[in-house]
Amino acid sequence: MKVKTSSSSRRAGRAGEKKFSKKRDTLGLRKKYCMFCAEKVRTIDYKDSKRLEYFIRERGKMVSSRVSGTCAKHQRRVAEAVKKARYLSLLPYVR
Repeated sequence: MKVKTSSSSRRAGRAGEKKFSKKRDTLGLRKKYCMFCAEKVRTIDYKDSKRLEYFIRERGKMVSSRVSGTCAKHQRRVAEAVKKARYLSLLPYVR
């Protein structure tokens, strides 16, 4: 048989507990920047395979903008260039 406790007695046990904030530790993090904006690159060419290899992982997945730091505009252009280069066999689908 279960014994019901009042809500006030349940709260009393929690009163002594410490509350931790969900603040992130920012010591190891640095601000990411878009390398295309920094270098003032006008066009992202599908024939530039050396530059595009940076945006492909070992298994062939494209690196997200959250990881690479590129802005949304350039990330869309990188994705398009990688897909064209793969289609023309300039970049492998899987390494």
